[in-house]
Amino acid sequence: MRHFLISTALLLGSMSAAAVENIVPVSPTQRESLGIETAPVEPADQAWSIPYPAKVVVPNAQLRVVSTPLSGLLERLEVAEGERVKRGQPLAVIQSPQLLEQQRDYLTALSRLDLAEADWRRDEQLYKEGIIAERRYLESLARYRQAKTEVAQYRQSLALAGMNEQTLRKLARQRRLSGSLTIRSPLDGVVLEQLATPGQRLEPLDPIYRIGKLVPLWIEIQVPLKELHGIHPGSPVRVRDPRIVGKVITVGRMVHGVDQGVLVRAEITKGAERLHPGQFVQVELGQPGGEQSFRIPRSALIRHAGKLWVFVERPSGFLPTPVTLLSEEQERVVVRAGFEPDERIVVAGTAALKAIWLEGNE
Repeated sequence: MRHFLISTALLLGSMSAAAVENIVPVSPTQRESLGIETAPVEPADQAWSIPYPAKVVVPNAQLRVVSTPLSGLLERLEVAEGERVKRGQPLAVIQSPQLLEQQRDYLTALSRLDLAEADWRRDEQLYKEGIIAERRYLESLARYRQAKTEVAQYRQSLALAGMNEQTLRKLARQRRLSGSLTIRSPLDGVVLEQLATPGQRLEPLDPIYRIGKLVPLWIEIQVPLKELHGIHPGSPVRVRDPRIVGKVITVGRMVHGVDQGVLVRAEITKGAERLHPGQFVQVELGQPGGEQSFRIPRSALIRHAGKLWVFVERPSGFLPTPVTLLSEEQERVVVRAGFEPDERIVVAGTAALKAIWLEGNE
């Protein structure tokens, strides 16, 4: 302690000589006794914010809920939660009396169409030979068109129920009804959730699976409104664990009343397979640094007169220099200042230097 007081007195005595430059003079011996350490400033092309909590979600366009189009009994499930599926792959089989009814209506409409087509072609020939009136020919044509429309309608209903083109052609050719309905995957993806069990009675539009395509993924971040400056579509985003980088795609306009936060949505493409929908992660938002932006340890900052300062190393001591805070990272901050690239600043012992500096200016 005595050695410290002596060093402090020597420093105060030499302050007047450097008052013009406002340098806090420190000799090597005094520097060691005060525990002063310095580190070089680091130019910051990219600044990262403090970590924000975020949630991993599947983009809306890549999410499907697979439901039953007709009522029936769920006979079996072909896949389970977590499995990868391909577009068109069978997912479930349902026994549906309603499907039998639609198939019956379709085959009946096909029979009417065959009869209407035969009548139309006969009347067309008779009309060309002048045997029948034009009205009778037009009536036959209208019945044929109506029957054709009914067939198209029933065929479309069966297609919406899950019957593919090959199955429909087989039904029309063999005229054999089947109440077994196969539900197929609408896209390539992963089964995220199973929503029904075998033996369950299902009504139309009851959900069976939830399937998602997991590349790319979205990360939804709640950012306080006062910290939103500089964040825009295209800004980089960095997930802390695992280390993955993406970019902002939307910045919300709605401020949430509870936390005064704004929804920032980022997209992760490269490395998305390392994330899981529903997972909570810590993310950092990136901002461009600029020509006079530097990354320095948080311990280098001191506060005085409503401003932030650092001590820049000089041959005869340390020069208090004001800086502007741009962003805060986990252990460091990014500031704007007129540093030279090779300058060094104090990162330890700042409290003692601040006391000497302020006392010398009184």
